[in-house]
Amino acid sequence: MPHTAEYLPARATNIPSILQGGYNTPLTRTWQHERQLSKNMFIYPLFVSDRPDEEVPIPSLPHINRYGVNKLIPYVAGLVKKGLRAVIIFGVLLDTKKDAEGTPADDPSGPVIQAVKALRKHFPDLFVMCDVCLCEYTSHGHCGILYEDGTINNEMSIRRIAAVAVNYAKAGAHCVAPSDMMDGRVKAIKEGLVDAGLAHKVFVMSYAAKFSGNLYGPFRDAAGSSPSHGDRKCYQLPSGGAGLARRAMKRDMSEGTDAIIVKPSTFYLDVVRDASNLCADYPVCAYHVSGEYAMLWAAAEKNVVDLKTIAFEAHYGFLRAGARLIISYFTPYFLDWLDEDEPIPM
Repeated sequence: MPHTAEYLPARATNIPSILQGGYNTPLTRTWQHERQLSKNMFIYPLFVSDRPDEEVPIPSLPHINRYGVNKLIPYVAGLVKKGLRAVIIFGVLLDTKKDAEGTPADDPSGPVIQAVKALRKHFPDLFVMCDVCLCEYTSHGHCGILYEDGTINNEMSIRRIAAVAVNYAKAGAHCVAPSDMMDGRVKAIKEGLVDAGLAHKVFVMSYAAKFSGNLYGPFRDAAGSSPSHGDRKCYQLPSGGAGLARRAMKRDMSEGTDAIIVKPSTFYLDVVRDASNLCADYPVCAYHVSGEYAMLWAAAEKNVVDLKTIAFEAHYGFLRAGARLIISYFTPYFLDWLDEDEPIPM
C-alpha cells in the first residue's frame, strides 16, 4: 500500500495558553510552588499544666495532649530529633488558684516558667516562645484586668502583661508573643525589656490581627481559658474588620514589634495578604487555630477529605497569602511528611 502522508490538524490554539505540560509530573508540580514548606517555618503549640507528671489527651483536639513539665521533655525530645525548631508555650492551671490579676501567670514555680527553663536546659537549639496573656490565669477568664463594671482596664492590663512578658524573658524565653489584644501592650513590653536589659535578645511577635470568632473552642477546653462572663468582642477584632486589622498591625509596628501574627488563618487569608503587603519588612505568621485543626480532622475521619492532602492544601494557602511562619497543631505530622521522598501529595 502506498504511504499516506500524515498532516498535523489545523489548530487555532493560543500557544501561551498550553499550561498542562508544565505540571504533568510530581516533580514539575513542586516546581510550580513559588514557595516550599520547610520545617523551620513551623511553630508547635504546647499546653503545659501545673501537674508535673500529667499527660492527658485533649478530647476536642485530636491527637494533642496536655503535659506536665516532667512529661514534656521526653515528648519534645522525639520531635526535636525529627527537626522541630520552635515551640510556643501555653500554661494551664488545674490545681493552682486563679485571681483577678492573673498572678499565677509568671509564678516562678508555675508551668510556663518551669517549662521554659526545662526546654532551654535540654534543647539549647530549640526556639522557645511564650504566649503572653492573662486569660488562662484570671478568675474571670478575660485577657486583662477588669474595672468593677466588668470592662477592660487597658492601662492596668498592659502594665501586668508587660511584667509577665519580662519575667518570661528573664526565665530564658527567646520570644514573647502577646495575644491579649490590649492597646499599647507592645510598647509596654518593649520598654520593660529595655529596662531589664533584655531588649537586644528577645523577639517580640505580636498577635496584631486576632479576631473574635467561633474557632477557639478546643483551645479553651485545653487551656481552661473561657471567660466566666461576657465575651472578648470588645478587644478581639470583629470578623469583618479588615480595616481594623490593618490599623492594629500599623499600631504594633509603630510600637516596636518584631513580627506579626494573624489569627485565625484559613478564613482570614485576605488579612494574611494584607499583612504581607503592609508588613513587608516583618515576618508574618499565620496561626492555624484549634478549631481549624479539629475541623480538618473531623472531615478526614468522615472520609470527606484525605488528612495529609488537606493539611498541605491549607498550609500552602498560608504561604501563597504571604505568611513566612505557621503556628500549627499539624507540626508533628509535617516533621514526618517533609522527610518523605515525595512529601507533597501529588
